[in-house]
Amino acid sequence: MNKVRESKIEGLLHGIRIIDLANEKAAFCSKVLADLGAFVITVEKPGGDSSRRAGSLAGNEPSKEPNPFFPYNNANKLGITLDIEKEEGRRLFIRLVKKADVVVETFPPGHLATLGCPYEGMNEVNQGLILASVTGFGQIGPRSSYKSCDLVASAFGGQMYVSGAPSAAPLRPYGEQSTYVASLFAAVGILLALIKRRRTGKGEHLDISSQEAVSGTLEHVLVHYLYEGVIPKRQGNLAWNRASFILRCKDGHIHISIATQWETLVEWVAAEGMAQDLSEEKWKDEDYRNQNVDHIMDVLQSWTLAHNVGELFELAQAMRFPWAPVSRPEDVLASPQLLAREFFVDHREPGNSLLSPGMPYRFDSSPSGQARRAPFPGEDNKRIYCDDLGLSEQEVAKLSRLGII
Repeated sequence: MNKVRESKIEGLLHGIRIIDLANEKAAFCSKVLADLGAFVITVEKPGGDSSRRAGSLAGNEPSKEPNPFFPYNNANKLGITLDIEKEEGRRLFIRLVKKADVVVETFPPGHLATLGCPYEGMNEVNQGLILASVTGFGQIGPRSSYKSCDLVASAFGGQMYVSGAPSAAPLRPYGEQSTYVASLFAAVGILLALIKRRRTGKGEHLDISSQEAVSGTLEHVLVHYLYEGVIPKRQGNLAWNRASFILRCKDGHIHISIATQWETLVEWVAAEGMAQDLSEEKWKDEDYRNQNVDHIMDVLQSWTLAHNVGELFELAQAMRFPWAPVSRPEDVLASPQLLAREFFVDHREPGNSLLSPGMPYRFDSSPSGQARRAPFPGEDNKRIYCDDLGLSEQEVAKLSRLGII
């Protein structure tokens, strides 16, 4: 049985109140903060946000199937429904803003202003308010109004060009990497703005561009180009510095590094009679190996195909080689290391148990993680509108009939 962690929501950000207007492009930002203990209220239109449903192929009707990302990105949040495009809805929103520390939004630049809710107006009723705006290209610039999504940010940010095989077209990185990178930068920016507010007492309007977030994480790609004028090529399963690569085994794939202990590796392979010419003196030269890494990969591929992944991994680590199996999702879930650290957390509800990844850090004195499943549409309307804002149940029922909440 998998060992999972049940953690408490009260953590380092206990007492910080966040209004989450973001869609799937930045829902992970407030999730990170919620996992750290912030009181996050996610706001959806009456009936629930469209991001609750899975995407659809071009030309097809939107899917009615649940989006599996929504429960993950909205765990630990409270949920209310509110239409801020209606006048009464905006008045309620401003009342929420008065009590908030942070608002996270993903509307097109200037959209909140057109609704009569610019940052300057929100700042007048709450000088300490931090507004984090996450968009495809930022609030200013010639392309600030352009449409964007994860693929657009990946392509425009330069990430896609260097992903894939050398002989193939640029490849989309897995998942929604641009979205998560932008969300993480937004979360970091919010934490910094909260620290600054402790000194100044004033809030901040954070402008987060997904394109910039992607470009800012291109690591060796931009470094090589800016300093050497060299554009790194797509290298498939070969690392950018040609010092490591992925090879097939009997039962999977393994990541192999040849950056250190070359002679020990050759002795290991030669002991099984499979080193071919790698024992020759010329291969001891690192530059020569880098220039002829394709031959090394061919020789080692014949060798790895004679072994299981686990066998090579354990022996390599015993010899202090930084090798690793290429884990499948089921391997990750069963990882002895992750289970020992209680990485996976469980949303426990009557008749339901859902595992989710936890946060990749530990605090000695303050818990973090997921304790509450994602809310149903409007699940916390009574708690927020009645208990927090002082509306009566009759007023809430009337607002619901009018489509305001």
